Amino acid sequence: MGNVARVGIDLAKDVFHAYAVDEHEHPVFSRSLTRRQLRELLVTLAPCVIATESSGTAHHWARYARRFGHQPRIVASHYVTPYRKGNKHDAADAEAICEAAGRPNMRFVPVKDIEQQDVQCLHRIRQRRMKERTAVINQARGLLLEFGIPVRLGPGGLRRAIPVILNDATNELSERGRRLIAALYNEWMDLEHRIAEVDREIEHVFRESAACQRLAKMGGIGPLISTALVAAVGNATEFKNGRHMAAWLGLVPRQHSSGGQQRLLGISKRGDSYLRALFIHGARALLKIAQRRSDRIARWAAGLEARRGFNVATVALANKNARIAWAVLAHGEPFRAERQ
Repeated sequence: MGNVARVGIDLAKDVFHAYAVDEHEHPVFSRSLTRRQLRELLVTLAPCVIATESSGTAHHWARYARRFGHQPRIVASHYVTPYRKGNKHDAADAEAICEAAGRPNMRFVPVKDIEQQDVQCLHRIRQRRMKERTAVINQARGLLLEFGIPVRLGPGGLRRAIPVILNDATNELSERGRRLIAALYNEWMDLEHRIAEVDREIEHVFRESAACQRLAKMGGIGPLISTALVAAVGNATEFKNGRHMAAWLGLVPRQHSSGGQQRLLGISKRGDSYLRALFIHGARALLKIAQRRSDRIARWAAGLEARRGFNVATVALANKNARIAWAVLAHGEPFRAERQ
């Protein structure tokens, strides 16, 4: 199998399919493999391109292939679909992955190391706990309202109100109802504690990372955004420039252009929705204090807000921050506001 130039692998839990071509794009083999057989194949193959579709185990197999001199390439799922011929099955998927990875202008997902995946796990756990906290808060507020007990909006007001409500004997809550609301309150406090634990871990990662420290010099970027971004893109050299990374984050307009007429729509919302939301939140916070800042970016953002409104200025500022963040990561230089 020394003439293999590229292998496309359809990943799964137990049964995999590999499709290989030589340097002339002629098929070499197409076979179904077990996990052990796939490992043996990667060990015995001469160094070549190993292509997989982005999935839960893609980064693990990419790191494993790299250990034996292969060039791992991870292709996003929506870029593989156009190359699939006929019906969907493992062999067709593997061939489509192999074909997509061989295109000269194909974009690939950066391969994450173990530390990056560890940090990404922290963010995913935090995100899930935040959603659970929101669900508990909304449920507690809704259940209290059914008993004629309205509570002001915001978690702070509810947090202060629940102990008072539980001790108020004049409301309609029964003993069982009080126990249920108290259980929700305790669940909420437990989630707050668990979220704080993850936040401390993220803060530790932030302090230990030189790249995160450089990013945090920018306005609108702190420990959450910097650690999430470094976990997602590493040194960002997979992107040609900052505009490409902003497009990958979905912070650029969608287009519906034809016949030389350009028509721009809302942002594309492609890529990592969690990371994009963090950039938007950071830009929103920065824009709220832009009037009190004198740097060039703040003046530009304040002027744009005056012309186009708060929401447009927020997205534009998030886009600018993403492009500057790419420069900081790719060039390894500190952020200098006076040069922006």
